[in-house]
Amino acid sequence: MTAMPSDGAMPAPDHGTGEPGLTALIGRLIDDSRSVVSAEVTLYKAKASERIAAYKSAIVFFAAAGILALAALAALLVGLIGALATLVGPLAATLIVVAVVLVIAAVLAVIGRGKLAAPEVSQ
Repeated sequence: MTAMPSDGAMPAPDHGTGEPGLTALIGRLIDDSRSVVSAEVTLYKAKASERIAAYKSAIVFFAAAGILALAALAALLVGLIGALATLVGPLAATLIVVAVVLVIAAVLAVIGRGKLAAPEVSQ
């Protein structure tokens, strides 16, 4: 009598050759394929987690840089108003600086809107 394997599977017939049968080989191939796919999925999850962590720290640094740049721009604009105020008065200096900044913002918005337009497809 043949001993049962510890995993409860029936032993494959060897037809006297001492080698496992085709069914056993296909079963092993399927199990190995599942293991490989599972390992690949685990690997890609680990890589994605690593990239996300790197992007999170980069986003924090970019946000801090953006906040500091915005503060510097505000300080520059206040300085421009102060410098112009000695020439034309505080109200006129404020209006001049605000008008120039709004014109620059409008030009940038128009350029940005143009970049969003669907590109022409040449035939």
